[in-house]
Amino acid sequence: MSTPAAQLRLSGLARHLVRNGLLKEDEAYGLQEQSQQKRIPLVSLLVKERRLSAGQVALAAAEEFGIPLFDLEAFDIEYLPKGLITEKFVRQNRALPLCQRGNRLFVAIADPMNLASVDELKFNTGIQTEPLMVEDDKLDRAIEDALNAMDSSMTDLMGDSDLEGLDQLEVADAPEENENTATTADQDDAPVVRYVNKVLLDAIRRGASDIHFEPYEKYFRLRLRVDGMLHEVARPPVAMSARIASRIKVMSRMDVVERRKPQDGRIKLQISKNRAIDFRVNTLPTLFGEKIVLRILDPSSAKLGIEALGFEEDQREIYLNTLKRPYGMILVTGPTGSGKTVTLYTGLGILNTEDRNISTAEDPAEINMPGINQVNVNPKVGLTFAEALRAFLRQDPDVVMVGEIRDLETAEIAIKAAQTGHLVLSTLHTNDAPQTLTRLMNMGVPTYNIANSVSLIIAQRLARRLCPHCKQPHDVPHETLIDEGFSPDEVAELKIFKANPQGCNKCSSGYKGRLGIYQVMPVSEEMGRLIMAGGNAMDLAEQAKKEDIDDLRTSGLRKVRSGITSLDELNRVTKD
Repeated sequence: MSTPAAQLRLSGLARHLVRNGLLKEDEAYGLQEQSQQKRIPLVSLLVKERRLSAGQVALAAAEEFGIPLFDLEAFDIEYLPKGLITEKFVRQNRALPLCQRGNRLFVAIADPMNLASVDELKFNTGIQTEPLMVEDDKLDRAIEDALNAMDSSMTDLMGDSDLEGLDQLEVADAPEENENTATTADQDDAPVVRYVNKVLLDAIRRGASDIHFEPYEKYFRLRLRVDGMLHEVARPPVAMSARIASRIKVMSRMDVVERRKPQDGRIKLQISKNRAIDFRVNTLPTLFGEKIVLRILDPSSAKLGIEALGFEEDQREIYLNTLKRPYGMILVTGPTGSGKTVTLYTGLGILNTEDRNISTAEDPAEINMPGINQVNVNPKVGLTFAEALRAFLRQDPDVVMVGEIRDLETAEIAIKAAQTGHLVLSTLHTNDAPQTLTRLMNMGVPTYNIANSVSLIIAQRLARRLCPHCKQPHDVPHETLIDEGFSPDEVAELKIFKANPQGCNKCSSGYKGRLGIYQVMPVSEEMGRLIMAGGNAMDLAEQAKKEDIDDLRTSGLRKVRSGITSLDELNRVTKD
């Protein structure tokens, strides 16, 4: 049997790591073989496999090859030499010219075997080049920052105080590639950079909540979710799909090479000095490429104020009064995308004062709110909702928010916190408020704990608002209105509206924006007795009706009656 040494000779970097006890010899052989098979530089593989930190690898490479070590965090991107590099060269070679001193050009590299790229740059520019060893992850970030700075169209746009410059942004489709087409760096990369920037900014201007890039066999589709509904807005050339995916993955700090499994990332876009938008990015391998969905997270959505959410006056007062209590649990329930996070953060914004210690555990934290201690749960390292809650209770909290109660362990710790002098806010996925209580029972939470800890349950849906500029009167037979839930006494003089299918220049298909439809149910003493007696969701719903608590349907009918939304929209988001 042949030995590893006979099959593969260790590189200088690998030998240095073995000599200094940072790697075992057989481990070094295995990693070097992987590096060659996957065509990934050894320095990147060492960091990716978490065998060594990027700083350890850079230091070892600098010592072995006699290349000066440089910290990119100490470098100002404004000093980049102008006109010496192209995006194609930087991406392909992972070599970034940093600055020129006289007739010497200093070039940042993370792979000591990449000296050929430094020589190529010397040949192309006619300037003496000097390599600088930098950390692998910092080089990736510096390259992205440098290329963004090179994109003059983006730079000009970001100089605006708002989004008025969007329509002036030039978008060029990338040329379709074939075997006979030779493209320059500018033709190949700059159009994709501009196109992706344009899509992100245009989505913000339209008020979209999600962006979908979807590759298929014959076409490539771009859709935006506006006011809860998906709309196709473009069909770029199929040849662009892989390059758009790569661009987005680079921007969101993902592994560009990995196309076989889903990845998660994040993009932060600075719109102005006072406004930044986050994008939560997810990739999914499909038959014909990677589908990419970007969730747009606008922190300003949590600063609208409770008046703008859609609560009726009596519902708003119940929520505000419960927030004033020093202990207890507030649960917000509804399907994904129903606005639960905004409802919770609006409450947290009211509670966020200097004299309160507030901590949240989320998966992930979607809205950044100064003054609140936010934690992203990470089950891979053992940081679950339950573990985060345990830590919070040792941090002298006043208010605790748990992104979602998913299991009995989390539920028990949250209830214990609510019973021991803390205000707890959380979410559950149920259809209405009464079902939330039975869901906790089904999880295994003792009925006496539910009755003694849960103070308020808010069930909600998001419905589209009718455009006030083009909504139209809707004539509906009285019998139909009664069947829909209106009382016989009111239908004679009832005036409702519908959307204008053509819309106007201020809306989309007759709708503009969304508002919440709520069921706000305080847990009364009688409900507590029902829970203790093992009552089901139907019993609790009947008791809520006796206490004049509107269900989601009744609450929605109030919105239709006032002309804020349409009967068709109410039927879309609620069921009788």
